[in-house]
Amino acid sequence: MQFRQKALSKLQSPEELDLPVRLARPQGRLVLAVTFLVMVAAAYWALTGSVSASQSAPGVLSGPEGGYVLESPVTGQVTRLLAGEGDSLAPGAPLLLVATDEGDQEVAAVAGGRVTTLIAREGAVLTAGDEVATLEHEPQGDQPLIAVLYLSGDSASAVPVGARVDLDVQSAPRERFGVLRGRVQAVGSAQTPEQLAGYLGDAQLAASFAEQGNPVPVIVELETAGDTESGYRWSSADGPPFALGSRTPVTGTIRLSEQRPVDWLLP
Repeated sequence: MQFRQKALSKLQSPEELDLPVRLARPQGRLVLAVTFLVMVAAAYWALTGSVSASQSAPGVLSGPEGGYVLESPVTGQVTRLLAGEGDSLAPGAPLLLVATDEGDQEVAAVAGGRVTTLIAREGAVLTAGDEVATLEHEPQGDQPLIAVLYLSGDSASAVPVGARVDLDVQSAPRERFGVLRGRVQAVGSAQTPEQLAGYLGDAQLAASFAEQGNPVPVIVELETAGDTESGYRWSSADGPPFALGSRTPVTGTIRLSEQRPVDWLLP
């Protein structure tokens, strides 16, 4: 009843012109101020900031000339290994001996290079055409390593030459050493598993990259640095305290473009 009487009194005198009007409490003013600052910051970022588009892809570190698979030209049993993994062979240098019906025969490194994988073992029986080793062509002079990433055709078509690339190196954990820096040097054409095996010197590795179809190789030039142990530039100050080897697995993140947010927010 008391509430009803107050309501009736207010209806009889709705205008209280002598009382000040409170627009907002202090807490409300603070919320309004923060909201205004956020809106200003968002507008500034939309006009001046940028959004990066990226593409990730698996790959390997490699010598600039790639590698090849060495096959046995004869049938017989391996009696002796004349070189091991990591050894460098001149063109025509013998890799192993095979006992055949015509006596011991040498299997030589046709084009020379560094032995990356030795498939044949002493006592193994070979048939002509069997793979016995993979070799990597020796770089000329002080040529640095490159990274070769493998993308699908649709993804590779969007990769521009010169794009920045960050490489996660399997032998150098990102949490400790950061990422290896590089830039896209060239975008190739689709490769068959046979072509991949010829370049990589490893049929199994080639098959893993070709699981989703014929991939496109993207060649990444590594950025060199004279003050790191590896000789390359990393996101960390020093990078890993060891040299990098070819055939090391990597995962690359290619920075495709930098686009202003207002470009895709507006129709």
